[in-house]
Amino acid sequence: MATKPMTKGDIVDHLAKKIGTTKKVANQFLDEFVQLSYKEAKKDFTIPGLGKLTVASRKKRIGRNPATGEKMVIPAKKVVKFKVSKQVQNAVFPVKAVPKKKKK
Repeated sequence: MATKPMTKGDIVDHLAKKIGTTKKVANQFLDEFVQLSYKEAKKDFTIPGLGKLTVASRKKRIGRNPATGEKMVIPAKKVVKFKVSKQVQNAVFPVKAVPKKKKK
């Protein structure tokens, strides 16, 4: 049975309960944190223990219009990428111990 992802309201509720503050203050914190990440992403924004927002450049490339099949040029552009930290990766997908080979 799959669970639904948390909504902003769920996150605000959780933060308010965990920190012992009001939902209003938790919501203000979350909004300010998001705005700060938008502003700082241009020069890399690291969220300790979570990951890093960076700006990357994509090269110009040839693509195909899926409706017509016609070839087209996709222009170069800058994109925002998020790279998760190793801590997140290991927390979500724990590293399994590799069994040692037995000597004969």
